[in-house]
Amino acid sequence: MYAALRRFGLEAREADDVAQEVFIRAWRGLPRFQERARFSTWLYRIAFNEAQRRLRQAGPPLAAADPSRPEAEDPTATISEDLGPEAQALDREFEQTLERALAKLPEDWRVAVVLRDIEGLSTKEAATVVGVRQAAFKSRLHRGRMQLRALVEPYLGLEG
Repeated sequence: MYAALRRFGLEAREADDVAQEVFIRAWRGLPRFQERARFSTWLYRIAFNEAQRRLRQAGPPLAAADPSRPEAEDPTATISEDLGPEAQALDREFEQTLERALAKLPEDWRVAVVLRDIEGLSTKEAATVVGVRQAAFKSRLHRGRMQLRALVEPYLGLEG
């Protein structure tokens, strides 16, 4: 949940607070959970709504997280211990490049990519979380993927 909130655009401390708030709200709202969607989809919906509320309160969009700052470290990130030091460094460098690229995407596109490709929700579940029809969600996802690809290609040496 924390990682998803960070990718939605919240700073580390804010994401930590919101993650706790999500679980408190879910616990309090359990009697109202109608099982029309999976429980995880319901949690993501709560998280998405709270993240949106906090981002609106913050005013202008927050600066993209700088993965080189210690507070930007993602405790859920996993780099395989089986890899050698050089491969681990390249893996971490690519993660940071991907995070910076995600932060540059327009919010609607970033949320679509995060929910579908990173968090692994189905298109139907992700569209439910965001509150749009599946066709609109698919459009956002496609555009987000294309722009993300364009932003990451130079790092991979695949331009042109």
